Amino acid sequence: MNPLRLFLKPSARRFLEEADNLGFSTGKKLHGYIYLRWPYLYIRLITGEHPLAKFLARGARWLDRLKPSRVERRRKAKKASRAGTGLRFADTYHGKVMPTDEAVKLVKIGREVSLTTPETVVPYQLARDIVLKNPEHIVVFDCPCRAARANPCTPMDVCMVMGEPFASMVLEHHEKRARRVTSDEAVAILKAENARGHVHHAFFKDVVLGRFYAICNCCSCCCGAIAAQRHGVNMLASSGYVVQVDLDRCVGCGNCAQFCQFGALKARDRTLQMKTARCMGCGACVSKCPKQALSLKADPCRGMPLLVDEIVKNASGGQGA
Repeated sequence: MNPLRLFLKPSARRFLEEADNLGFSTGKKLHGYIYLRWPYLYIRLITGEHPLAKFLARGARWLDRLKPSRVERRRKAKKASRAGTGLRFADTYHGKVMPTDEAVKLVKIGREVSLTTPETVVPYQLARDIVLKNPEHIVVFDCPCRAARANPCTPMDVCMVMGEPFASMVLEHHEKRARRVTSDEAVAILKAENARGHVHHAFFKDVVLGRFYAICNCCSCCCGAIAAQRHGVNMLASSGYVVQVDLDRCVGCGNCAQFCQFGALKARDRTLQMKTARCMGCGACVSKCPKQALSLKADPCRGMPLLVDEIVKNASGGQGA
C-alpha cells in the first residue's frame, strides 16, 4: 500500500483500491477523491459560486492568450453541442431522470447487483454501470447545489448516496451534514420531494468508479445539472416517458405548470400548453393535477426507462429476483 494512504479514512482507501483495480490513472483517482471528499467546494467551483472560480476564470483567459488553440477547441465543442453531439462533459457526469415509483424501487433494491446499462437507457459512453455493493447502506446529506446558493430551497438534506464505498466516504468526511438512513426513510424523502415537485435523478460519474452512486432530488432554481441542460449541455437523460394530457379532463387551471422543473407546461386562457420537447418525463406534475388529467406515457424516441425490476433480472442472469 502507498504509505500516504495510511493517512486517509478507511472509506477513502477502499475507494482508491477499487479505482486501482479498474486501472484508473493517478489524475482520475485524484479527481474522484476530490469530488467525494469536497463536494461542496467542487460544485461551487463548477457553478461559479465560489470566489476562487473568478480567479480560475482569469487564469483560463491568460492561458487562452498564451495558447489560442484552446479557444478553437472550445469553439468546436460548442458547435458540436449545438449540432446535437453534445459535450464530453455530459459523458462523464450525468443523471437519468426517474419517476418516483422507480426511484423508490432503487432505494429498496435490497441486493447487490453489477451490470452495464444499455445506451438506450443511459445514453452516455463513459459512465453507465450500476454496481451496488451494500445497497442497504444509504446516506442522505445536504445537497451541494442548494448549499451553493444564497437562498436555497429547503430542506437541504435531500441527496442520497447509495452503496459502498461512496456512502461511508460521504459520512466519514461530512458527519455534520450527513446521516445514515434506512430504505424506508429514503422512500419517505423521495415521496416528500415529489410532493414538492422536485425531480429524482440517478447520477453517474466517470471518476466515481464509472458508475451510479447517488439519487439527487432536484429543483430548477438550485440544481446545476438542470441549469446545464437549460444552457444546451445534455447532462440529463429523459426518463423514457412523456406527459400525456387528457383534454377531456383538463380545465387549464395551471396547477401542474407550477411544479414543472423543465418549463414544459404553461397555462394560458384556461388552456394547458405543452412544449413536448422540454418534457423529461419525471412525472412531478402528474400528482398535482386536481382533475387527474395527466399521466406518463412511454416514448421510445426518448430512450428506455431505467426499470429496477429489469436491473435485478439482468443482474441475476435472467433468473429473476
